[in-house]
Formats: sequence, C-alpha cells, structure tokens
Amino acid sequence: MNAAEGVREEVGGMDEQRTDAATQAFVAHRNLLFTVAYEMLGSAADAEDVLQETWLRWTAVDLAQVLDPRAYLVRVTTRQSLNRLRSLQRRRESYVGSWLPEPVLTAPDVADDVVLAESVSMALMLVLETLAPTERAVFVLREVFDVGYDEIAAAVDKTPATVRQIAHRARQHVAARRPRVAASTEQTRTALASFQRAIATGDVQGLLDVLAPDVVLVADGGGLKRAALRPVVGADKVVRFLAGVSVKSPAPLSAVATFVNGAPALIVHLGGDVDGVIALRVEDGLVTGLYYVRNPEKLSRMGAETPLVR
Repeated sequence: MNAAEGVREEVGGMDEQRTDAATQAFVAHRNLLFTVAYEMLGSAADAEDVLQETWLRWTAVDLAQVLDPRAYLVRVTTRQSLNRLRSLQRRRESYVGSWLPEPVLTAPDVADDVVLAESVSMALMLVLETLAPTERAVFVLREVFDVGYDEIAAAVDKTPATVRQIAHRARQHVAARRPRVAASTEQTRTALASFQRAIATGDVQGLLDVLAPDVVLVADGGGLKRAALRPVVGADKVVRFLAGVSVKSPAPLSAVATFVNGAPALIVHLGGDVDGVIALRVEDGLVTGLYYVRNPEKLSRMGAETPLVR
C-alpha cells in the first residue's frame, strides 16, 4: 500500500466513525426534534422536511466543537422551522375553508403528560396559529420544552432580554385565547363513546344529548372533500352537518376510537379507506368542540403511531 492509499483509508475510516457518531446523536433526539417542529408548524409532513434539513446541516458539523448535541439540534430545528413557518403562513392565506393541523396517531401514554397532550391538541395548536412565527417558537420552546432563555435566544437570533419579553407577550396572548381546562382522558373517553354510538346508529337525540348547546365544529376539507367553509356553531346545526356528510357519502361510514394528538378521537372510515379524523374537546361531560379533518393530504399518518416526546 502506498502512502496516498494509506491516507485515503485512514480518512475514510474517520469519516465513517464521524458519520456513525452523528447518526447516533441524531437518532437519539429525533422524536424530540419532530415534536418541536410539529408544534411549530402544525404539519407532520413539513416537520419531516425540517428534520431532513436539520440532518443535512448536522452531518456537516464538527462534532468535537458541539458541547450539547441536544441543544444544538433543537436550535437548528427551530431555525429551519421558522423559515418554513413563514412560507406556510403565506400558503394558508389562500387555503380553501377552515385550516386544521395535520392529525397524528399517538400512543395512549401521551395523554399522561398533561403539558405535552395539551400542547399538541387541536384546540391549542389553533391558538398557536394566531402567534407570529418568532412568538410561536419562543412559546413552544419555553412553555412546552422548558428550554432556557439563553438557548432560545441563540435559536431565534434575539437577545435573552428580548426573548423574555416575547415569551411574556406570547403567554398573555395564548392565555386570552386558550380554551378552558378540558375534561380528563376518562371523561373524554365516555363522551367519545356516546358520540360514536350516536353516529353509528344515526341517533339524533343521542347526538344532541352529548353535544353542548354552543358546540363548535371546525371542518377541514382543503377544497378536496366536502366540509363547511366556516365553523358550524350550535348543536342543531352540527347535527345537521354530520347527517349531511353521512347521507351524501357513497358508502357507509364507520368510526373507530383511537388516540390522535394525545387525546381520544375517532378515525372515520368510508368503505375500507380513512375518510377523516374527528378530534373532540369535552368540558363538563359534553362535547364543546369538534375538529373534523377530511383533507386527504392530511391523513397519511393514521396507519402508525407517531412518537411525540418532550
């Protein structure tokens, strides 16, 4: 072996070791990074794209200079999410009808982490949509993931003092719009079972009994499936809307109870295909909010659980 070949072999071995170390660190934090990106974007597909961009940047880093891989990866993920969030906001301005987050199938134990479960709920993620991009990033990192102000400052390119101000403003904004404390998982399961039974049997009175008088239904068809273009308010109107969806379907609808975004929900099937996801908000034993995602482009993650962690 000549000298040049020896150098190439040694460099190749070092590159392989470096790639292995980078891969191990990234995999160890992947679920966390996905959760951060998903909460910032409300889209699992876009969160996956952000992780791909984060990975490409991570592989180009000198790992010897990284003191805290978790903090570094969260910082890169946040920056990439902010870039994408700004472009998403422009796209959502032309979205057909109401926009809802892309639902993800989750393990039941996500509901045990109250902070995480609320933060990925349809209700709170819709509130997060009303924040400016930097406010959303600061709120998510601080309130959900308990990231320090200095680390957040590095991620959003602001001073720690400015980040504290943004965090305070974002907390006030969310508190003013945050839904009231929801029911426990068990109470939600009970209401969901009653709702599911009424839907399956076409029991109108049963539906009215489980819906709050001022219940609000938000439906997202994305212009691809039948959905109300504006929120439907009031139990009678919600029942008529749901009956209309069932009557106009080309095949019988069925619903299966599961966990979506950390809470009990229904996956609606039309024939053998997933037709939609209905997430519920329950207060005092009654359904006060229904979030019905029918846009087929948002239903790709109903076949397997998505790990969400913090």
